[in-house]
Amino acid sequence: MALLMKKGLQMNKFSTYMLSSFAIFLSCVLMLCVGPSLAHAHEEVSHMYADVIEKAKFATVGILQYDAMHSEDSGVGMPIRIRGSGIHVGGGIIVTARHAVERSKGGKVLVPEIIHVLTDDLRDLSASRQGANAYMDVAVYKLQGDESDWPISNVEFAEHDAIYGDDVFTVGYPMGRGPALSFGKVGNPNTFLPTVQSRLVQVDLSACRGNSGGGLFNDQGQLVGQVHAIIQTESLVAERECSRFGFALPGILVQRVVDAVLAGQAPGFSVLGIHLETIKEGTRWVLGVAKATGPSRHAGFRKGDILIAIDTLKIITAAQLKNYLIEKTKPGQTVVIRVQRGSTQRTISVTLGQL
Repeated sequence: MALLMKKGLQMNKFSTYMLSSFAIFLSCVLMLCVGPSLAHAHEEVSHMYADVIEKAKFATVGILQYDAMHSEDSGVGMPIRIRGSGIHVGGGIIVTARHAVERSKGGKVLVPEIIHVLTDDLRDLSASRQGANAYMDVAVYKLQGDESDWPISNVEFAEHDAIYGDDVFTVGYPMGRGPALSFGKVGNPNTFLPTVQSRLVQVDLSACRGNSGGGLFNDQGQLVGQVHAIIQTESLVAERECSRFGFALPGILVQRVVDAVLAGQAPGFSVLGIHLETIKEGTRWVLGVAKATGPSRHAGFRKGDILIAIDTLKIITAAQLKNYLIEKTKPGQTVVIRVQRGSTQRTISVTLGQL
């Protein structure tokens, strides 16, 4: 009996040993078979992303200073000066920031009829103005000359807006040198600066003077924004011209301007005509009407009306209301706004004006 138990114990040890050996063998097989496949897949993804980046790079142009031919060497081996960046969105259409092409003449700020751009392969091309919009700081130009000289690639606008934490990158000419690339993430996609009327996408990536007008791309190489501005910091020596605190116009709004310009229309944005004030009710701050002008005055708004909702959207902040008007409505559209007037609530229909 003891012998049988001993043999059984030996058999159990042998079985355990065989199972362990098989497990190790199986692990080796999985490492040999699956490991290279995963590595190969990762390599393919890396190549795909590299192709996406390269396409965006080829679609990016530098906006030349109008007196470029009289400038000193800018670092690209040519006597030129690059003041901004632009994006080729197809068909010879270049989209850039309005402030990147503006010129001062006789005390006035002008958007030139003709600009010159520098392509990735160092071609100096002229482009004619198709339209510009100060409200959104966007300018649209059309390349002239032989199509074979145009940038060898173009980018498309993304169908969806950028959201918190998205991986993004930009291509441009920071400090007039490039094209240079920078990678980062979307911070707050709903911020505001006094330089434009629409919301801006705040991004955590390195940008400098000269990046203005360049594209902000998602990981598919689609345009989710156009670089607009940075918040600069100061050192003990001088003002820093680069920052990781950047801001971009939302791609969906830039596309709206481009589509309107190419259709021969003026890009229109809705105007409600209400000057807002904040009023404290208990522990909560609410939005009230400080002054009603234009469409809102004609609709019957009064000073002191508390704004509750626009259509089906509850109004909480001024930014939220502004975004709704810019992105969800069109001039001439009628919206219904619910207000609190004294102790009663009422709805007011207002036909929106155009900015």
